[in-house]
Amino acid sequence: MVELGRFNKLTVIRQVEFGVYLEGGKLGGILLPQREVPNGCQLGDTLSVFVYLDSDDMPVATTKRPRVQVGEFASLQVAETNKVGAFLDWGLPKQLFLPFAEQPRPVEKGQHCIVRVYIDNSGRIAASAKVEKYLNKSSPEFAVGQAVSLLIWRRTELGLLVIIEHEAQGILHTQDISRDLRPGLKVEGFIKQLREDGKIDVMLDKPGYGKVDPIAKQLLNYLELKNGFCALSDKSSPDDIKSVFGVSKKAFKMAIGNLLKQGLIRQDETGLHLVNASVE
Repeated sequence: MVELGRFNKLTVIRQVEFGVYLEGGKLGGILLPQREVPNGCQLGDTLSVFVYLDSDDMPVATTKRPRVQVGEFASLQVAETNKVGAFLDWGLPKQLFLPFAEQPRPVEKGQHCIVRVYIDNSGRIAASAKVEKYLNKSSPEFAVGQAVSLLIWRRTELGLLVIIEHEAQGILHTQDISRDLRPGLKVEGFIKQLREDGKIDVMLDKPGYGKVDPIAKQLLNYLELKNGFCALSDKSSPDDIKSVFGVSKKAFKMAIGNLLKQGLIRQDETGLHLVNASVE
């Protein structure tokens, strides 16, 4: 079944001068305009496309990636406003409608607001700035230490409220904020604590990395992204180190020494290697 407002893998069923039609089930043939048809596309090919409604409320496909899909939260800029609502820039030619009734307070042109995208009662894709009503109030199945995506939501006296995995509310306490963050930013984080009252604490750094300095954390994150290996070492040139990490060779060597002492990495003639150990 085709999911409106999301990416789908659809089969090419007809080729025409102005594009190709894709199998849309109950929606019928869905047009992918010629300008977006991949080179060499043939009947029977399967394409990954985003399906939405055009200005005539007809389903249409695109290979462009919008900033948000149905069921997700995002921070979007207000492009226009009128008496019935606002229109948000979500990266597609047809702007996303934010009804006035779904605005806790009126939004203004140029403003960024955090919204959740949904299918309204008429079957159209729309946005809601009433974030709370879409958050999971039960007990989401997260685990302490689990890596999660975070959307910075708003500030409180305790720190920053965040939206975890487009599903639940969490809090990033002030003492766990190690860099400049603002509402609307998407960052990676970790589940710090699951409270008995259902509230969730999150953190930016991997559990156990709290005692290493910022450059060492940067190196650890790099190693994790690069399957545990970095070709640079304390013998690398200052220019090479600066180009990858943006720090001096002296600072880089100090970070390496810190991590070597804690048994988090090892170094040989090929470079640096991540060791499966945690910081106590």
